Amino acid sequence: MSKTTRNALNLGAMALSAFLLASCGGHGDEKTEEKAAGGSRQTVTAATVTLTNLRRTVTASGTVSAWEEVPVAAETGGLTAVAVYVDEGSYVRQGQPLVQMNDVLLRAQLRQQQAQVQLGEANVARDDAALERAQQLKARGFLSQASLDTALANQRASNANLAAARATLAQTQTHLAQATIRAPVAGLIISRSVTKGQIISAGTELFRMVRDGRLELDAQVPETELAQVRAGQSATVTSSEAGTTAGTVRIVTPEVNASTRLGLARISLSPGAQLRPGMFARADIDVGDQPATTVPTGAVLYRDNKPGVFTLVADGRVHFQPVVILSRTDTQTAVTGVNVGAQVIVSGAGFLNEGDRVNVAQAPGGARSAVPAAAAAQPAAK
Repeated sequence: MSKTTRNALNLGAMALSAFLLASCGGHGDEKTEEKAAGGSRQTVTAATVTLTNLRRTVTASGTVSAWEEVPVAAETGGLTAVAVYVDEGSYVRQGQPLVQMNDVLLRAQLRQQQAQVQLGEANVARDDAALERAQQLKARGFLSQASLDTALANQRASNANLAAARATLAQTQTHLAQATIRAPVAGLIISRSVTKGQIISAGTELFRMVRDGRLELDAQVPETELAQVRAGQSATVTSSEAGTTAGTVRIVTPEVNASTRLGLARISLSPGAQLRPGMFARADIDVGDQPATTVPTGAVLYRDNKPGVFTLVADGRVHFQPVVILSRTDTQTAVTGVNVGAQVIVSGAGFLNEGDRVNVAQAPGGARSAVPAAAAAQPAAK
C-alpha cells in the first residue's frame, strides 16, 4: 500500500469519528431540553376528595375502676377480731357478716343494763301506785300538799331513771350489733386489711368493696372527639390480659384536663368481664354515622413517617399534603387536612416527588378518574 493511500484512509477515519461524536452530542442535548420543558410526565390516576357519612368509632384508653368503691370500717373500737369470714375476691350480699369481734364484755354490760331497766320499771310501778294513793288521801283531807308533792316528784324521778336505763341499754345493744361487722352493700371484696386477733380501732378500714361487682373503664377521650361521645353509646373494650368485652357509655364528664386536653367517658362493663380494677384497656366507642372528608385508601402514603396525599395543583404539578387519619377501611380513609373537591393521586402516587408534573389517565372502563391536571388545581388545605 502506498503512502498516499494510507494518508487517505486516516483522513476518512478521522472524519467518521467526528461525525459520530457530533451525532451523539446533539441527541443528548435534545433529551435535556425535552426534560427541562416538562415533556416527560408520569401517567397517574386521580380521585376527588368527597364528604361522606361514615360509621365512626372513637378510640380511647384508660384504667378499669369500680363503679362505686365502698370502704368497710369498724363503727366501734377497742375490741379484738375473733373471726374473719371473707377474703379478697369473695362476693357478698348486703348484711352478710364479714368480721366478728370479741363481744363478751358487751354481753355482760347488756345483761347488767337489762337488769337496770327491770329495776326502773319496778320503781315506776311503785311510785305510780304511791302517787295514786296520795292523791286519794289528799282529796279526803288526810294528806298534806307537801306529801302529795313528794309523791309526785318520786314518780317523775322513777320515770326519768327508767328512760335513762333504757337509753343505756339501747346504746349497749347497738355496740353489740356493731361487734359483728356486716357488708353495707352487696358486692365484690377487692381488698382486706384485717386479720384474726387484731385489736380494731373505731373508723379503721377493714375491707374495700366494689358495689354490685360493677366495673367501668375511665376512658380518656381527646377533646377534639369528645363532642361525638354520648351516654348510651355502645363500646367494645379490649385488654391484652383479659380479652374483649362489651360496654356502654354511662356518662361523659363535663371537664377537660387543661394539661392533657383529654376528657373522660365512663364506660360500664358487662357483668362477667374478666377485667379487674387497675387494668389498662382500650375502648372503641361506636358514635354512629358522622360526615367525614374521605379519600381513597390507596391515595394515602407516608413520607418521613407522616401520612399525606399528593394533590394536583396548578400547571399539572403535584403537592404532598400532610393529613390526619381519623378512620380507615379497605377502600376509603377519613382524613383531615385536605379540602373537599380537591384532586388526589391514587395510582402512581408512590413514585412521585414534590413538584412533579403528571398526566392524569382515564380510570378503567373509559371514564376519567379526575379532571385534567390544569383544570383540577386546588389550593392546599391549611
